[in-house]
Amino acid sequence: MTQAPAVSQENPLLEGLRKRRTAEPCALTIFGASGDLTQRKLIPALYSLAFRNLLPPNFGVVGVARTPMTDDEFREKMRDAVVAHARDEFRPEVWDELAEGFRYVATDFGQEGGEQHVVECLHALDRDRGTAGNRLDYLAVPPAAIEAIVVAMGKHRTSEGWTRLIVEKPFGHDLESARHLNEVIRTYFDESEIFRIDHYLGKETVQNMLVLRFANGIFEPIWNRQFVDHVQITVAESLGIEGRAEFYEQAGAVRDIVQNHLLQLVALTAMEPPIDFSADSVRNEKVKVLKAMHTPGPKHVVRGQYGPGYIEGEEVPGYREEPGVAPDSLTETYVAAKLFVDNWRWADTPFYIRTGKRLPKRETTIAIQFKRAPHPPFEIDSEDSLRPNVLLVHVQPDEGVSLAVGAKVPGQGMTIRTVHMDFLYGGAFRTGLPEAYERLILDCLLGDATLFTRADEVEEQWAIVDAMVAPWKRDRPNFPNYAAGTWGPATAAELLARDGREWRAH
Repeated sequence: MTQAPAVSQENPLLEGLRKRRTAEPCALTIFGASGDLTQRKLIPALYSLAFRNLLPPNFGVVGVARTPMTDDEFREKMRDAVVAHARDEFRPEVWDELAEGFRYVATDFGQEGGEQHVVECLHALDRDRGTAGNRLDYLAVPPAAIEAIVVAMGKHRTSEGWTRLIVEKPFGHDLESARHLNEVIRTYFDESEIFRIDHYLGKETVQNMLVLRFANGIFEPIWNRQFVDHVQITVAESLGIEGRAEFYEQAGAVRDIVQNHLLQLVALTAMEPPIDFSADSVRNEKVKVLKAMHTPGPKHVVRGQYGPGYIEGEEVPGYREEPGVAPDSLTETYVAAKLFVDNWRWADTPFYIRTGKRLPKRETTIAIQFKRAPHPPFEIDSEDSLRPNVLLVHVQPDEGVSLAVGAKVPGQGMTIRTVHMDFLYGGAFRTGLPEAYERLILDCLLGDATLFTRADEVEEQWAIVDAMVAPWKRDRPNFPNYAAGTWGPATAAELLARDGREWRAH
């Protein structure tokens, strides 16, 4: 008997969803087009958008860098990047249509008139591709190069079409430099045209925090100090610095992760309901959280640096043995802190944050631990057999949400154990999650700034970080103080132990 061919099953959860509005014709200029970010993230994201017909028909890309390259060489290099890094299968017809609009300009903005070749190429794209004078400039360059590019391109703005600017993190090195950069950019661009990117905000599970709270009546009534014991937010990486010593020696974990990713996750977790989901309404509420956050004292901040150790059974060097790192470096690769948001909802509720390199596994999680039931009428064997309820948001790599609840073990007696109710994105929607850069680039094309940080938001984050690191200038830590493959220095566990708490088990 001949077996009928398999029929792909449609996902009922996607029924009735409307397609988003279409982006206008545009030329995307990528400054730093020969760099790692362009090849690993930006061009693969553009390919995935083209794969789903989400790019405008009249679209072009101008790659700009100092590396000499022809248009054809640029296309070939980007093709290899798509094959290696895109989440979708490679289809020549999709790639050919996208790559037809690719151009490349080798220039140096440090030289007088270095931008002129870029301007001429953009005008040519307007004629050849019908990009209508609309410009999206993506600064995938080191922070030191941003000002020169902004000034050079800002002077060549025309009244034809719109212009938007995407600036990668880190936005400045401290509060003073961030303010200066904001002043320079605002000389040529309105705040509504500036998109300061933090790719964590493009992750589906981060956005789902708002839906989880504000679209479900069971969570928001208990999302406050009366019911929540504390919050733990972890951004853990098993990798080292991956050849980025020049950047990391200047930034460290506090500027690389805490200033942007972690403080954004705290703001999204703690914010009040916005009046709507417009860009300014959401960002207004996040800024209120940052303003209400008091600076943790030295006793509430832990820093560390990894020494030699083992990751998944493989021996790895310590931070000071990494290529390009000073043998006596005091750069931190681990930070943990206890934060408080001093407002009506969260007063006296601690937010524990931590991030580190060379930890045992890669994960980003937000754990909201609720207070214990006041008087359970059951005999509990031990505290470990019935732990507090925890709502755990898995941001990466296993995207989803898990709720820990107490349940009776089958059989005689009333034995209680903690079990988990899990929601996994891949299982519920039967589709791969879009990469964060896909969502963020498309939002820029549409002019939607909801998932991007505003000037006052960035400055509030830097004010917190500057105050955190100020005492470090007077101290000389005993580094390294944790082995690669462990969960950080012992003082990080003591930070919670002083409050009778512990870091979430892994």
